[in-house]
Amino acid sequence: MTDQPVTTSRKRRPRARPAEILAAALDLFAERGFSATRMQDVASRAGLSKAAIYLYFKDKMALLQALVQTTVGTNLGMAKSLAANHQGSVTELLQAVMVFMAGRVGETRMPDLMKLIISESRAHPEIGRFYLDNVINQGLPFFESLIARGVASGEFRAVDPKLAVKSMIAPLLLAALWRTTFEPLGAEPIDMVAYARHNQEMLLRGLRP
Repeated sequence: MTDQPVTTSRKRRPRARPAEILAAALDLFAERGFSATRMQDVASRAGLSKAAIYLYFKDKMALLQALVQTTVGTNLGMAKSLAANHQGSVTELLQAVMVFMAGRVGETRMPDLMKLIISESRAHPEIGRFYLDNVINQGLPFFESLIARGVASGEFRAVDPKLAVKSMIAPLLLAALWRTTFEPLGAEPIDMVAYARHNQEMLLRGLRP
């Protein structure tokens, strides 16, 4: 009996397995909710045995925390890198950051994760606390620093950076909930490019001296 050739998918499987598990977990969390999803369900969706999944993640909370870090945490890190390497005006930087953020909402599964956090945090406060500590409390000060930079340079009028940032983030939350809640029910999809440009203009006009 001749040996069967090893397929490309099997060759890449060990390295790709954590990402496959996380994708399966997000699918199931979005479909069934956090409480109703079992580790066995995630293992089956990812094509693994129940024992195998525990080699990578100790429980469902570890899965969700990894999803937050790889989905939202990575995007926040990219936004910070964008700011660190920017050499133009703060206005241009804020425009670039807003376009990037809108792209993440429009092109990735970040909206599914955001909806999950919102829907599950009441029954599972530890989920909301983790997101608060690792995303909100990391992201808001960064965005506030951009507004403060613009105020200090004279590009922006003397606004409260904390309030200005919440005004900047709110449209993205609406877009995420719209995509995950109302579009599946037949609502007209949001053109994220046009939406991002519109919100940029509204915000920047309000910030100008």
